[in-house]
Amino acid sequence: MRILLVEDEKYMAEAIAQVLRKNNYTVDLAHDGEYGLDCALTDIYDIIILDIMLPKLDGLSVLAELRREKIAAPVLLLTARGEVEDRVRGLDGGADDYLPKPFKTEELLARLRALMRRRGEFVPEGTLVFGDIELNPSTLTLRREGREFQMTLKESQLLELLISRKGAVISKNAIIEKLWGFDSEAEDNHVEVYISFLRKKLSSLESAVVIQTVRGLGYALRSDAWSNGSGVSDRGF
Repeated sequence: MRILLVEDEKYMAEAIAQVLRKNNYTVDLAHDGEYGLDCALTDIYDIIILDIMLPKLDGLSVLAELRREKIAAPVLLLTARGEVEDRVRGLDGGADDYLPKPFKTEELLARLRALMRRRGEFVPEGTLVFGDIELNPSTLTLRREGREFQMTLKESQLLELLISRKGAVISKNAIIEKLWGFDSEAEDNHVEVYISFLRKKLSSLESAVVIQTVRGLGYALRSDAWSNGSGVSDRGF
């Protein structure tokens, strides 16, 4: 899961980012509202954590612009404890939740999990399910009928992304932006390598879930080896 954290207090931002990364989130940082808005408009983030008090452009203005541009990623506002009016304005303006400062990291993590559950991407235990497989992004484990594989972080992030698309095709460019970032030097072969790793793990588990290549478009996660005979394959890159 990729998170954008827009927070001008650099020490706090780095501390939050460290906690999130230890919990297997990918985090990008922005320290002012203008840069945060530019990042968020790329639409590559699963959740945006947005402080209200920001230089150059305040958080509520950033939020308003995101919703005008139809960016649907959940937004968690960080607010000062006494700013009730700002919380109300934020929620009315399209924020999904707020967290008053100071806060415990355990509460931040719980609120992030709750936001993803609202999107329908996680069952309550934090495990993603597709067909006969279960992926736990927190522990980086992939299970099927009692058998379990330990995943690398990138493998888990890629499978999480494929599951979240619910069988829809996702392009290599979209995968690179989500997993490595829009300004990354990662190339198509990076994606191909991790697709190959995932296919081997799914095969070893004897799962009915396959990653299929849709030529010229990208990849899709299917169950029961679906194929329509028109450029779709569960082999190759």
